Amino acid sequence: MSASEDFKEKLKAGKIVDALTLALGEAIELEITTWVSSESTADPQASDSPSDQALPGHRMRTRINIVDGDIDNEVGAQFIGNGSYTELRQFHLEQVQQGRQILQQNLATLQQIFMVMTSTLSHLPPGLQQRTDGNPALPPSNQDNLS
Repeated sequence: MSASEDFKEKLKAGKIVDALTLALGEAIELEITTWVSSESTADPQASDSPSDQALPGHRMRTRINIVDGDIDNEVGAQFIGNGSYTELRQFHLEQVQQGRQILQQNLATLQQIFMVMTSTLSHLPPGLQQRTDGNPALPPSNQDNLS
């Protein structure tokens, strides 16, 4: 099950804290990969290389970890100097910039969700703020559209 499907299932089950924990866990790292497939990687019957992986030297990859502030870059030989794919460097850089913007938007959204959740929980009667039976304090209503 993908992270977004797991997130939706947790929301449907009323496990808001678990859903937000999952979202935060997934939000800490962004990976952007630009790669050029060869005929052998495009053919799923080829035994040389799996179709979902780039051949060595045929990819650029950037990993951004927002918790640690780390940015790791991998640039294959085909993308530097007189390599065959040097024109794709700018494309990859644009994708990295878009990824940073998406991360910033996602973090702002998560911050707003936490603010709304905190405000909502603070307005609940003390007995409903914390449940000991494992059930959520705020189950989803019938009007929620979580799909």
